[in-house]
Amino acid sequence: QVRLVESGGGLVQVGGSLRLSCVASGSFFSINTMGWYRQAPGTERELVATITGGSTSNYADSVKGRFTISRDNAKNAVYLEMNSLKPEDTAVYYCNYALRRTPLGAVYNYWGQGTQVTVSS
Repeated sequence: QVRLVESGGGLVQVGGSLRLSCVASGSFFSINTMGWYRQAPGTERELVATITGGSTSNYADSVKGRFTISRDNAKNAVYLEMNSLKPEDTAVYYCNYALRRTPLGAVYNYWGQGTQVTVSS
């Protein structure tokens, strides 16, 4: 079974920084795209940033220039460096991996359990 575990969330003041981490464990063959999503109360889950296997990154307009996504393939990890945080960044943040469990198997999406980020003014 594949398991994703996030860490690094917490309470921070406006303008502060946080670094989220997500590590995968279990049995799988390869990880394609990794990403971070977030969901605020009463809203739908939205994309924050993604990074491909070739390390091409993509960001939501709302976080461009403030957030940086990176990955460490040796550790099966993805990170999200968040700077200049705003109250509207408050949400539960989820990591997502598109991975293949066997060499010829299909690619499936796996989600972490979520980590709360709260930005106070």
